[in-house]
Order: sequence, then structure tokens, then C-alpha cells
Amino acid sequence: MKQFFAIVLSSLLSLGASAQLNDSIPVSQPGWGNQPNIIQFEGVVTDGFNYWEDKFTGHWSGIYLGLNGFMDKDYSLYPEDEAGFLDVNFLRSTVLNLNLIQISQSLQHTRNTIGLVTGVGMEFQTYFLDKKTSIEQTPDRIEPIERLYDSKQKSKLSSFYLTVPLLVEFQIPVKHYGNRIHLSAGVVASKRLSTHTKVKYRENGKKEKLKTPDDFHMHDFRFSGQVRLGYRWINLYASYDLQPLFKEGKGPELYPFSVGVALLSF
Repeated sequence: MKQFFAIVLSSLLSLGASAQLNDSIPVSQPGWGNQPNIIQFEGVVTDGFNYWEDKFTGHWSGIYLGLNGFMDKDYSLYPEDEAGFLDVNFLRSTVLNLNLIQISQSLQHTRNTIGLVTGVGMEFQTYFLDKKTSIEQTPDRIEPIERLYDSKQKSKLSSFYLTVPLLVEFQIPVKHYGNRIHLSAGVVASKRLSTHTKVKYRENGKKEKLKTPDDFHMHDFRFSGQVRLGYRWINLYASYDLQPLFKEGKGPELYPFSVGVALLSF
């Protein structure tokens, strides 16, 4: 009797092992004629990162802080002694980008490494003027004006924009696709919402400021070429305006640029 139970138990264990193996790995199908057996991968792996089904996600949204200045300067409209009245202190001239909304669209059917990125953001742009001058708007053009209050006065030109990008982004998977190097390039359209100059100074020991809002003959819409590069938590960008800051004949010919880094990506 013991031998009988031993034989039955052994048979049940063998059947269970065989059934478990067949349920977990359907290895092949019989081929037709002389064709080799076809390996069936479906069901072999049931967890882990699926590279082909992962959706394309761009890298635009986040909080970015940068520095900005002017390139390709031309003050030929002004006397020689007034040239450079909008020179900036680059290390103190900042730009803050709040990229709040992002939309990503893949350009591939079977992969997810190339796509379009757009969205909506806000840009706060400040130029810290290197000289103790400010600007005023006349019907013909902007003119430099001296604001001489004290040795510690500060003069700024600030603008606030609504921004909409259109970028093509390329992604290079690394380390089993868990992280990606991303590179994008395109155009950012901006609508200027406000502009003002501000001069801070001290008078009779008290802090004072003179703020003057106006459009200063600046373009209402601007278009900037932009490139972005990043990997994991490092995200950098560089931008260059495709038109001068001021309308033609209304001010010096200055092309704004900026470079920055992400403080927070989301």
C-alpha cells in the first residue's frame, strides 16, 4: 500500500510540474512541413518596462531660470556719445520661465523617440542696465535719459510675455530605456503683455523707486529660436530672438538672447 501511494504522489507531482511549466512559457508551435518551430514570446515576460508601448513625453514644462542680454548691437541711429545706453550687466539680468502646460505628440507609429512638443508658459524678462541711464518713449523713437540720484541706484527694463513653443524633440534611450538624453529645437512665439522701466535709489536715507510703464516701441509679438538639451534632472536651454527688440527705426538694433537651466521639471 505504501508503494501504491508513493507511485500516485510521484505521478501527481510530475503532472503539476508539467502543467506549471506549460502555463508559464508557451515555447513553440509546430511548424508546417519542413518549416522550423516558431517561438512564441507572448506571455514569457509579463512585467518590466515596455519600450514600445511607453508614450512619448516631451521636456518643456517646468520652472527655468536664466540670464539674458543683447547680441549684434547697432546704435547707428544715435550720436556716438549715446551708444551703448542699453548695455546690460549680464550676470544680474535674469529671465524666469514658468512653463505650465505641455502637450506632446509622437511622430512615429512603432517607436516613441521623436515627437512634437507645445504648450503654454509665462516669461518674466529683466535687463539690469549697466549704466545709470533709463529710457523714455517719444513719438519718433526711444531716447536715453540720465537718472542720477545716488551711487547705489539701479536701473532695469522688464517685460512680461505669454509664450507658446513648437519644438521637435529627439530622445536617445540609455540604460535599458529607463532614462533618455533629449534634444529639441524649434520656435517659441511670445505675446508681450506688459513692459516697464524701474529706477531704484535712496533719497534722504529712504528707499525710493520710479516705475514707468509703456510699450517703448517694442514688438507686441516676438519669435525666438530655441534649443534644449537634458538628461534626467539636468535640463538646459538657449534662446535667440529672430527679430530686434524694438521696431525698425524706433530704437537701437538689439537681438535678445538667453541661456538657462531648469530649477524644477514636471
